[in-house]
Amino acid sequence: MSSERVVGRWPWAFLVALVLLALNLRSPFVGVSAVTDQLRSALDVGNGAVGLLTSLPVLCFALAAPVALAVVRRYGAESAVLACLGLVLVGSLVRSSGSFAVAVLGTVVIGLGITIGNVVVPVLIRSRVAPERVGTVTGLYTAVMNVGSMIVLIGSGPVASASGWRTALLAPAVLSVVAALVWWRVVGTSRRAAPGPAEGATSGARDVATAVPSGPVWRDPVAVLLVVAFAGQSTSFYSLTAWLPSILADEAGAGSAAGALASVFQVSAVVGALGVPLLALWLREPVAAGVVGLLWMAMPAQLLLAPSAYLIGSVLGGIAQGGGFALILTIVARRARSDRESAGMSTLVQSVGYAFAAVGPTLLGAVHDATGSWTAPLLVVLGTTALFLVSTVTASLSARRPRDRGRAA
Repeated sequence: MSSERVVGRWPWAFLVALVLLALNLRSPFVGVSAVTDQLRSALDVGNGAVGLLTSLPVLCFALAAPVALAVVRRYGAESAVLACLGLVLVGSLVRSSGSFAVAVLGTVVIGLGITIGNVVVPVLIRSRVAPERVGTVTGLYTAVMNVGSMIVLIGSGPVASASGWRTALLAPAVLSVVAALVWWRVVGTSRRAAPGPAEGATSGARDVATAVPSGPVWRDPVAVLLVVAFAGQSTSFYSLTAWLPSILADEAGAGSAAGALASVFQVSAVVGALGVPLLALWLREPVAAGVVGLLWMAMPAQLLLAPSAYLIGSVLGGIAQGGGFALILTIVARRARSDRESAGMSTLVQSVGYAFAAVGPTLLGAVHDATGSWTAPLLVVLGTTALFLVSTVTASLSARRPRDRGRAA
């Protein structure tokens, strides 16, 4: 165990701080979907433009990773967390303060902050958690991100009705202040508890920055399949996150409760994030991948064929989106033969996948504007979930085969 690890098998103070951080890593832009109508009316823009406020942070995930790595390398992992939370707070303030152009600027700032969080969390988990607990803590972190999205979806509609959409989008920023205060305290305690904190934090950041290899990871056919799988996974998730409240309001007659009902999709991901890794212990991995893919496809199919049964579809889709993310990362870890190769493959998969996902919300909004209904947009999502099913199952089967020994690790 490195000198930077917190003393004890369960770093409880770190877990509390991590949970608060995770609450801020998706919720700031998820709330846009619950106030779409107010945004569109107040800013005089169309659905495609509103979708941009959800897709821009995802585009930052794909394009701003080098900036995030530079921040971690320059200032250390703990300070990078504070930078993440600070940017989320500043971006939320800017987004809620002016015109659509100002809202776009604030959204980009939020996206940069969350990108730093996405990069730094694995560093912190690896350096501060006992090795046998890393998987559990990572699952907890993933689950809490969805809980944060659920909280914001439930609360944004009522807050917008009472105080306006600007207040609704600004309210989640309170979590970033709380998280920053707790993180500041935990960082101080951890540094006193473990020797050599400065060296440990710096070396942890350097490990991540230098771990990404320049080798041709993309030549591995499994890596290419996983890129397609993650593109299907992320495009489906962010598209539905952006437009599910509107779909439920228009197609299922959910009205003002649509935002709260859409939160079922987010909270069900907790079951998937924690349950699918257990399912993979009982079933062969390709079978587990097939189950998750079919659950994913069930959601857009239900919204197309039986909109009134939206709770069933949201639960099934939520389990799939939480489990699908964990499943892809599991295949990456098993396929890679070294830490360098694992980091390279993970970077390729997530960067390209998020780039495609960034287009999803705007595409669905534009298709809805062009057709006047949600049928064509839902057919697009059905296609992206089918893409996830086929590519994930194929990648899982291919990853089980022996690799060419001549390929560089």
